[in-house]
Amino acid sequence: MSDHGFHVHGPHDHELEHAAHGSDSFASKIAVMTAILATIGALFGYMGGATQADAAMFKNNAAIKKTEASNQWNYYQAKSSKQNLAELAMVLPGVDAAKYKAEVERYKAEKAEIKLEAEKLEAASTEWDKRSDGRMHEHHRWAQSTTAIQIAIALAAIALLTRKVWMQYASYGVGGIGIVLGALAWLHI
Repeated sequence: MSDHGFHVHGPHDHELEHAAHGSDSFASKIAVMTAILATIGALFGYMGGATQADAAMFKNNAAIKKTEASNQWNYYQAKSSKQNLAELAMVLPGVDAAKYKAEVERYKAEKAEIKLEAEKLEAASTEWDKRSDGRMHEHHRWAQSTTAIQIAIALAAIALLTRKVWMQYASYGVGGIGIVLGALAWLHI
C-alpha cells in the first residue's frame, strides 16, 4: 500500500476481505446460533444459581427450625424431670402432698403446650427440607440444560472449523436438548 491511494492486496488480504464482505451462509448460521445459545445458556446459568441459592437458604431455615424444635424438646424433658421430682415428693412422709400434686398437674399442662410447639417446629423443618429438595431438583435441571447448551456451543465451534454440516446438526440437536431440559426446569419437572 502506498501513500498515494494505490494499494496492492496480498492473497491473504484478499481472502480476509472476501470473508468479511462475502456471503458465507454456513458461518453466518453458526454465528447466529452460537449467539442465541450463549444468551439462553446465560439465562439458564442464572436460573441454576438462583435455585441453588434458594435451596441453600431453605435448608438453612430447616436447620433453624430443627434447632428450635430440639430446644423445645429439651425444655419438655426438663419439665418431665421436674414432674418426676414432684411425683416423688408426693409420696415422701410429712410433705404437703396436695402442693406437689398441683405441681405435677401444672407440669403436665406445660409439657402439653411445649410438645405442641416442638411438633409444629418439626413440621416446619420438614416443610423447609421439602422445599429445599424441590429447588435442588430444579437446580440440577438448570445445570443439565446449561451444560447441554455449552456442549452445543463447543460443537458449533468445531463445525465452523471443520465445515462439517453433520456437526452443525449435532450442535442443533444438543442445543435443542438443552432447551428442552431448561423447559423442564421452568415447569418444575
